[in-house]
Amino acid sequence: MSNFQELGIPADLIQGLEELGILTPTEVQAKTIPFLMENGGDLVAQAQTGTGKTAAFGLPLLTKIDPKRKEIQGLVIAPTRELAKQIGKQLFRFTKHCSAKTFVEVVSGGDKIDRQIAALQRPTHIVVATPGRLVELVNQKALSLDAVKHLVLDEADEMLSMGFKKELSLILGFTRQRLSTWLFSATFPQSIQQLVKDCMSAHPHSIAVDRRHVVNRDIDHRFAVCPRDEKAEFIAGFLKRRGEDRGLIFCRTKAGAITLGKLLQKEGLPVDVLQGDLTQPERDKVMRSFKKGRFRVLIATDVAARGIDVDALAFVIHHQPPDQLEYYTHRSGRTARAGKKGISITLIEPRERPKIARIENELGVDFSEMR
Repeated sequence: MSNFQELGIPADLIQGLEELGILTPTEVQAKTIPFLMENGGDLVAQAQTGTGKTAAFGLPLLTKIDPKRKEIQGLVIAPTRELAKQIGKQLFRFTKHCSAKTFVEVVSGGDKIDRQIAALQRPTHIVVATPGRLVELVNQKALSLDAVKHLVLDEADEMLSMGFKKELSLILGFTRQRLSTWLFSATFPQSIQQLVKDCMSAHPHSIAVDRRHVVNRDIDHRFAVCPRDEKAEFIAGFLKRRGEDRGLIFCRTKAGAITLGKLLQKEGLPVDVLQGDLTQPERDKVMRSFKKGRFRVLIATDVAARGIDVDALAFVIHHQPPDQLEYYTHRSGRTARAGKKGISITLIEPRERPKIARIENELGVDFSEMR
């Protein structure tokens, strides 16, 4: 199917998509939307960040909401505050030209709960939430999930890896009356397979996105063989040559991100670090400064970077190759957005050359070596 009309999306939602420059369905949208529009039953979708998941579940969800009923009918759970807000913003944009308004509220940890409680007093049709804050609000009887018909679990693997198993179990109990559960996950370890068994019918509809169709073709993929103790020097030289270009550097661990940040700051380079030990106010301050251009380069761990939505990034640097291919897609997809070109550079030690070959073979990309 070549357009959203053929997928069954109403004209007023399509108008909102067109204003966002979303004209052609991605693979996950083409596979998911027809099933959810026609059937709407339980769905398991294997899809990485950057594949268009929000529209894949968001558009069908919006069509299933009755705006006349002033109660929460749809619930979307996301692992991080940033991703939850990003989803809420997209759902709002999709409905810009709808005559009957669907009201979406985002509730997440790190924001003042009293403001969220006050906002929930207004008519709300869809709630987008992080697990911990949603459980807190339910326990305070600040909202009712009794009318929820459709539950979306986005980036379910990340939620479990971040320790939200107990909260997810409670949320599934809060929404026993739901008609369907739609689960999206980049990977399917045993914990996700068990979650599917716990919350879905015996045979949910399943789809998977071909890894080779995920990576943005506007990205120039490069690698450099670099001993561990020379990586900071390599990165510093690259950043000095890039002038005012903005970018992201991914490190595998919090300690590694902090150490690299200190080394580059000693070189007088405008960088800052985003890692999991920051409080929410500290994290917000770093992100505001980055978005406003007060520093050019953000260093982050994979988990800390979930949900970051920053345009016009010229490059991404992988301080170490990621352990999972999905993380490479997620990381490199931060550049080359909105039709622009971008560079993804992976630093490897000599023994890690097979990792580059694996990424090339399984994701269908070509690397050039930097010397």
